[in-house]
Amino acid sequence: MEILSIAFTLFLLIDAVGNIPFFVTILKDIKPARQRVIIMRELFIALGVMLFFNFLGDAVLSALHISRYSVLISGGIILFILSLKMVFPSKHDTEVEKSVEKEPLVVPLAIPLVAGPAVLAAIVLYAGQVSSGWISCSAIVLAWAASVPILVGSSYVKKILGARGIIAIERLFGLIVTMLSIQMLLSGITEYVRALASA
Repeated sequence: MEILSIAFTLFLLIDAVGNIPFFVTILKDIKPARQRVIIMRELFIALGVMLFFNFLGDAVLSALHISRYSVLISGGIILFILSLKMVFPSKHDTEVEKSVEKEPLVVPLAIPLVAGPAVLAAIVLYAGQVSSGWISCSAIVLAWAASVPILVGSSYVKKILGARGIIAIERLFGLIVTMLSIQMLLSGITEYVRALASA
């Protein structure tokens, strides 16, 4: 159950449905067969980055002397900002940079569209909470696997849902992420207060 809970949160943060317009726009001049190859390549790169943060993110934070409540508070703030953009996107957020090459590599599809800062912050957070790194690892793979068919078939999904359908789903995801961000922020503040009280 813990794995499914973490996987669902990460799936929302990856925001595969909300990323469909970006994937479609960036790859619009590439043949459909080649598009699928590029998308799978970028998704595997994103998975590798997420797994790296799952197993080594905590060590990096320890080396930088960053506490767990700092991750909670900063992660909550990042998630909150992300959720606001999901619910109230600006004109700049809905446009894709025209300078992107025909075949993007790593940026912007793998990072930051799939493995974005909010996703990576959440992964580091969950990796520190669960009893085993393989639990969070399994959750990451589940969330990633659920996002794969949506993004690989992005052009088809866009045709089925339409622009309004994608916007509606992204708004719903945004509301859920808002609640998650507030909970994460409150947890961070609570831990910080406890740390001060015990000091």
